Amino acid sequence: MKKQGRPGPSKKEAAMPSNSGGGVLMKRVNFQLPADQHMKLKVYAAQQGKTITELLTEHVGRLIGE
Repeated sequence: MKKQGRPGPSKKEAAMPSNSGGGVLMKRVNFQLPADQHMKLKVYAAQQGKTITELLTEHVGRLIGE
């Protein structure tokens, strides 16, 4: 049975660290939200002129004091 959703990296790519953040080692964070919360977050992000990733990255930085 084939897994649904986004295709993941190949085994070779998965073994290599993601380094697309200007020399900073980046890690992917993946979690689930109820559909209604996701839609509200998407709308909020658009109203702010940002992506969900940008909003959450900024918020995590504030949470951990960076």
